[in-house]
Amino acid sequence: MEYAFKAASSSSGLTGVAVRGSDSCVVVTQKKVPDRLMDPTSVTHVHSITSKIGVLVTGLSADCRAQVQRARYEANDFRFKYGYDIPVHVLAKRIADIAQVYTQSASMRPLATVCLLIGVDDERGPQVFKVDCAGHYLPFYAAASGAKEQEAVNFLEKKVDDMKGYDLDQTVRAAIMCLGTVLGSDFRGNEIEVATVQGTGGKFTVMSVSDIEGHLNAIADDADA
Repeated sequence: MEYAFKAASSSSGLTGVAVRGSDSCVVVTQKKVPDRLMDPTSVTHVHSITSKIGVLVTGLSADCRAQVQRARYEANDFRFKYGYDIPVHVLAKRIADIAQVYTQSASMRPLATVCLLIGVDDERGPQVFKVDCAGHYLPFYAAASGAKEQEAVNFLEKKVDDMKGYDLDQTVRAAIMCLGTVLGSDFRGNEIEVATVQGTGGKFTVMSVSDIEGHLNAIADDADA
Protein backbone atom coordinates (compact mmCIF):
# COMPACT_ATOMS: atom_id res chain seq x y z
CA MET A 1 0.00 0.00 0.00
CA GLU A 2 2.90 2.36 0.71
CA TYR A 3 3.98 2.07 -2.93
CA ALA A 4 0.46 2.90 -4.11
CA PHE A 5 0.28 5.97 -1.85
CA LYS A 6 3.68 7.16 -3.04
CA ALA A 7 2.73 6.69 -6.71
CA ALA A 8 -0.61 8.45 -6.18
CA SER A 9 1.00 11.51 -4.58
CA SER A 10 4.17 11.93 -6.62
CA SER A 11 3.94 10.15 -9.99
CA SER A 12 2.05 12.91 -11.80
CA GLY A 13 4.00 15.71 -10.09
CA LEU A 14 0.75 17.68 -9.81
CA THR A 15 -0.89 19.27 -6.79
CA GLY A 16 -4.67 19.50 -6.50
CA VAL A 17 -6.80 21.63 -4.17
CA ALA A 18 -10.52 21.42 -3.35
CA VAL A 19 -12.31 24.13 -1.37
CA ARG A 20 -15.89 24.30 -0.08
CA GLY A 21 -17.66 27.66 0.27
CA SER A 22 -21.10 28.64 1.60
CA ASP A 23 -23.01 27.37 -1.46
CA SER A 24 -20.32 26.15 -3.85
CA CYS A 25 -17.31 23.85 -4.26
CA VAL A 26 -14.17 24.35 -6.35
CA VAL A 27 -11.27 22.16 -7.50
CA VAL A 28 -8.02 23.57 -8.89
CA THR A 29 -4.95 21.79 -10.24
CA GLN A 30 -1.98 22.37 -12.50
CA LYS A 31 -2.17 21.54 -16.19
CA LYS A 32 1.03 20.05 -17.57
CA VAL A 33 1.16 18.90 -21.18
CA PRO A 34 3.95 16.26 -21.26
CA ASP A 35 4.70 16.57 -25.00
CA ARG A 36 4.50 19.58 -27.30
CA LEU A 37 3.03 17.35 -30.02
CA MET A 38 0.04 16.41 -27.86
CA ASP A 39 -3.32 18.14 -28.18
CA PRO A 40 -3.56 20.17 -24.91
CA THR A 41 -7.35 19.72 -24.74
CA SER A 42 -6.86 15.96 -24.23
CA VAL A 43 -4.78 16.47 -21.05
CA THR A 44 -6.94 16.86 -17.94
CA HIS A 45 -7.21 15.59 -14.38
CA VAL A 46 -10.67 17.13 -13.82
CA HIS A 47 -13.62 14.98 -14.86
CA SER A 48 -17.41 15.09 -14.57
CA ILE A 49 -19.03 12.01 -13.01
CA THR A 50 -22.63 13.21 -13.34
CA SER A 51 -23.93 16.61 -14.41
CA LYS A 52 -23.73 17.75 -10.75
CA ILE A 53 -20.69 15.85 -9.40
CA GLY A 54 -17.10 16.34 -10.49
CA VAL A 55 -13.78 14.83 -9.48
CA LEU A 56 -10.14 15.84 -9.48
CA VAL A 57 -7.94 12.72 -9.71
CA THR A 58 -4.19 12.74 -9.07
CA GLY A 59 -1.93 9.75 -9.59
CA LEU A 60 -1.05 7.45 -12.48
CA SER A 61 -3.00 8.70 -15.49
CA ALA A 62 -4.14 5.24 -16.64
CA ASP A 63 -5.39 4.41 -13.13
CA CYS A 64 -7.12 7.81 -12.97
CA ARG A 65 -9.07 7.06 -16.13
CA ALA A 66 -10.06 3.61 -14.86
CA GLN A 67 -11.21 5.12 -11.55
CA VAL A 68 -13.30 7.80 -13.31
CA GLN A 69 -14.86 5.21 -15.64
CA ARG A 70 -15.90 3.05 -12.67
CA ALA A 71 -17.25 6.05 -10.76
CA ARG A 72 -19.41 7.01 -13.78
CA TYR A 73 -20.70 3.45 -14.02
CA GLU A 74 -21.63 3.39 -10.31
CA ALA A 75 -23.33 6.81 -10.51
CA ASN A 76 -25.42 5.81 -13.53
CA ASP A 77 -26.24 2.41 -12.02
CA PHE A 78 -27.55 4.19 -8.89
CA ARG A 79 -29.67 6.52 -11.07
CA PHE A 80 -31.08 3.53 -12.99
CA LYS A 81 -31.95 1.59 -9.81
CA TYR A 82 -33.36 4.36 -7.62
CA GLY A 83 -34.56 7.03 -10.06
CA TYR A 84 -32.58 9.99 -8.69
CA ASP A 85 -28.99 11.25 -8.92
CA ILE A 86 -26.46 9.68 -6.58
CA PRO A 87 -25.51 11.94 -3.62
CA VAL A 88 -21.81 12.81 -3.31
CA HIS A 89 -21.30 10.99 0.01
CA VAL A 90 -22.86 7.79 -1.38
CA LEU A 91 -20.60 7.88 -4.44
CA ALA A 92 -17.53 8.53 -2.23
CA LYS A 93 -18.42 5.56 -0.04
CA ARG A 94 -18.93 3.32 -3.07
CA ILE A 95 -15.58 4.27 -4.64
CA ALA A 96 -13.85 3.75 -1.28
CA ASP A 97 -15.49 0.33 -0.81
CA ILE A 98 -14.28 -0.79 -4.24
CA ALA A 99 -10.76 0.56 -3.54
CA GLN A 100 -10.69 -1.33 -0.23
CA VAL A 101 -11.49 -4.64 -2.01
CA TYR A 102 -8.30 -4.21 -4.05
CA THR A 103 -6.25 -4.24 -0.81
CA GLN A 104 -7.55 -7.65 0.32
CA SER A 105 -5.75 -9.90 -2.12
CA ALA A 106 -2.16 -10.15 -3.32
CA SER A 107 -3.41 -10.89 -6.83
CA MET A 108 -4.94 -7.41 -7.23
CA ARG A 109 -3.07 -4.10 -7.42
CA PRO A 110 -4.63 -1.02 -5.76
CA LEU A 111 -5.28 1.86 -8.15
CA ALA A 112 -2.66 4.54 -7.47
CA THR A 113 -5.11 7.45 -7.33
CA VAL A 114 -6.45 10.04 -4.89
CA CYS A 115 -9.90 11.43 -5.72
CA LEU A 116 -11.27 14.81 -4.62
CA LEU A 117 -15.03 14.68 -5.22
CA ILE A 118 -17.13 17.85 -5.22
CA GLY A 119 -20.85 18.47 -5.45
CA VAL A 120 -23.73 20.36 -3.79
CA ASP A 121 -26.17 18.02 -2.07
CA ASP A 122 -29.90 18.83 -1.76
CA GLU A 123 -29.86 18.06 1.97
CA ARG A 124 -26.25 18.51 3.10
CA GLY A 125 -25.21 21.47 0.92
CA PRO A 126 -21.70 21.77 -0.56
CA GLN A 127 -19.60 18.63 -0.16
CA VAL A 128 -15.90 17.85 -0.64
CA PHE A 129 -14.82 14.24 -0.20
CA LYS A 130 -11.32 12.81 -0.39
CA VAL A 131 -10.97 9.13 -1.32
CA ASP A 132 -7.56 7.45 -1.31
CA CYS A 133 -6.29 4.15 -2.71
CA ALA A 134 -6.64 2.28 0.62
CA GLY A 135 -10.38 3.01 0.84
CA HIS A 136 -10.44 5.90 3.32
CA TYR A 137 -13.14 8.45 2.51
CA LEU A 138 -13.78 11.57 4.58
CA PRO A 139 -15.63 14.89 4.15
CA PHE A 140 -13.54 18.07 4.22
CA TYR A 141 -14.01 21.85 4.28
CA ALA A 142 -10.92 21.97 2.08
CA ALA A 143 -8.54 19.25 0.93
CA ALA A 144 -5.39 18.80 -1.12
CA SER A 145 -3.66 15.94 -2.91
CA GLY A 146 -0.48 15.34 -4.88
CA ALA A 147 3.15 16.39 -4.63
CA LYS A 148 2.76 19.47 -2.39
CA GLU A 149 -0.19 18.19 -0.37
CA GLN A 150 1.17 19.05 3.09
CA GLU A 151 2.11 22.63 2.14
CA ALA A 152 -1.36 23.17 0.69
CA VAL A 153 -3.03 21.77 3.82
CA ASN A 154 -0.97 24.13 6.00
CA PHE A 155 -2.17 27.10 3.89
CA LEU A 156 -5.82 25.99 3.95
CA GLU A 157 -5.87 25.40 7.72
CA LYS A 158 -5.22 29.12 8.29
CA LYS A 159 -8.31 30.08 6.25
CA VAL A 160 -10.73 27.33 7.22
CA ASP A 161 -12.90 29.52 9.51
CA ASP A 162 -13.41 32.15 6.78
CA MET A 163 -14.21 29.62 4.04
CA LYS A 164 -17.65 28.77 5.41
CA GLY A 165 -18.91 32.22 4.38
CA TYR A 166 -17.22 32.42 0.95
CA ASP A 167 -19.28 33.00 -2.19
CA LEU A 168 -18.26 31.36 -5.50
CA ASP A 169 -15.70 34.00 -6.55
CA GLN A 170 -14.03 34.03 -3.12
CA THR A 171 -13.91 30.22 -3.08
CA VAL A 172 -12.29 30.08 -6.53
CA ARG A 173 -9.72 32.71 -5.59
CA ALA A 174 -8.90 31.01 -2.28
CA ALA A 175 -8.18 27.75 -4.13
CA ILE A 176 -6.06 29.47 -6.80
CA MET A 177 -4.13 31.46 -4.17
CA CYS A 178 -3.45 28.24 -2.25
CA LEU A 179 -2.04 26.54 -5.34
CA GLY A 180 0.03 29.61 -6.29
CA THR A 181 1.46 29.92 -2.77
CA VAL A 182 2.56 26.28 -2.42
CA LEU A 183 4.08 26.20 -5.91
CA GLY A 184 5.83 29.52 -5.31
CA SER A 185 5.09 30.84 -8.79
CA ASP A 186 2.56 32.84 -10.78
CA PHE A 187 0.78 31.09 -13.63
CA ARG A 188 -1.27 31.92 -16.70
CA GLY A 189 -4.86 30.86 -17.28
CA ASN A 190 -3.88 27.95 -19.53
CA GLU A 191 -1.51 26.47 -16.90
CA ILE A 192 -4.20 25.54 -14.37
CA GLU A 193 -7.59 23.83 -14.44
CA VAL A 194 -10.50 25.13 -12.38
CA ALA A 195 -13.93 23.49 -12.02
CA THR A 196 -16.92 24.53 -9.91
CA VAL A 197 -20.35 23.46 -8.70
CA GLN A 198 -22.66 26.20 -7.37
CA GLY A 199 -26.02 25.77 -5.63
CA THR A 200 -28.22 22.70 -5.32
CA GLY A 201 -29.38 23.04 -8.93
CA GLY A 202 -25.91 23.92 -10.21
CA LYS A 203 -24.02 21.93 -12.80
CA PHE A 204 -20.40 20.82 -12.66
CA THR A 205 -18.60 23.37 -14.85
CA VAL A 206 -14.99 23.52 -16.04
CA MET A 207 -13.90 27.16 -16.28
CA SER A 208 -12.66 28.62 -19.55
CA VAL A 209 -9.16 30.11 -19.82
CA SER A 210 -10.62 33.64 -20.06
CA ASP A 211 -12.62 33.19 -16.83
CA ILE A 212 -9.51 31.86 -15.04
CA GLU A 213 -7.52 34.87 -16.31
CA GLY A 214 -10.19 37.15 -14.83
CA HIS A 215 -9.75 35.57 -11.39
CA LEU A 216 -5.95 35.70 -11.68
CA ASN A 217 -6.14 39.42 -12.51
CA ALA A 218 -8.47 40.00 -9.54
CA ILE A 219 -6.04 38.21 -7.22
CA ALA A 220 -3.16 40.33 -8.57
CA ASP A 221 -5.20 43.54 -8.07
CA ASP A 222 -6.01 42.54 -4.45
CA ALA A 223 -2.33 41.84 -3.80
CA ASP A 224 -1.36 45.27 -5.19
CA ALA A 225 -4.04 47.11 -3.19
